[in-house]
Amino acid sequence: MRTNIKTAGRDMPSPSGRAAIESLPVSPAQGKILLQPDPPNFRPLFRLADGLSLVLASASPRRRSFLEEWGLPFVIARPGGAEPDPLPGEPPVAYAGRAAQAKAHATLSSLEPETRCRSLIVAADTVVALGESILGKPRDTADAIAMLQRLAGRGHEVITAVCLLLPQSTSRHTEEIFSDTSRVFFHPWPLPLLTAYAATGEPADKAGAYAIQGQGAFLVERLEGSWSTVVGLPVTLLAARLLEYGCIFPVD
Repeated sequence: MRTNIKTAGRDMPSPSGRAAIESLPVSPAQGKILLQPDPPNFRPLFRLADGLSLVLASASPRRRSFLEEWGLPFVIARPGGAEPDPLPGEPPVAYAGRAAQAKAHATLSSLEPETRCRSLIVAADTVVALGESILGKPRDTADAIAMLQRLAGRGHEVITAVCLLLPQSTSRHTEEIFSDTSRVFFHPWPLPLLTAYAATGEPADKAGAYAIQGQGAFLVERLEGSWSTVVGLPVTLLAARLLEYGCIFPVD
């Protein structure tokens, strides 16, 4: 039994000005597929190689937005199963890579065999690290405040790892895992302001209990590295890899 999912993109605008839609068969028992809304109609930056279907293994709005801004058609997959927990003593960069890899392979297993041979899967995971301590998503508001207090007035690292599964045949995908690290420095904000921010609810589903692209932007005094890495996708590295492998091309 199949489920048809839909993919939207900007590189093939329909006569009505809305993005073109195509179907992609998946196995419904493994993972969830989300329909991407029709994006705005503007000239795309990149196009996919002929015959490829791009699958983003993430429901993150910002990761989705980065690909939309490139003008690429893609589908969104939310892999089934819980994310792996860090292993004792596991370095943050290793954990981020392992988590991204788990998402990519869970998504691959959700696709029908005839779809896998043409699917380019992009999965990512972002972690916040204070030294060797990994700060995940807060359990509750009190935990969010505690995390923000630990980060206030200090520098920390944000690591985003990406796992690419590149289609080669019906039975094998070439896999690459890479990561990028940015260093973020918080202003030494007082507890009442951190408490007010935590009360907005924005930290609830964010690693490290903040979103640099949201209300939490005020927290950051300066940044060393890539802003997109902190948001959740190292777009410079990703674009370079996809161009190198012939998966995308600049639009003429």
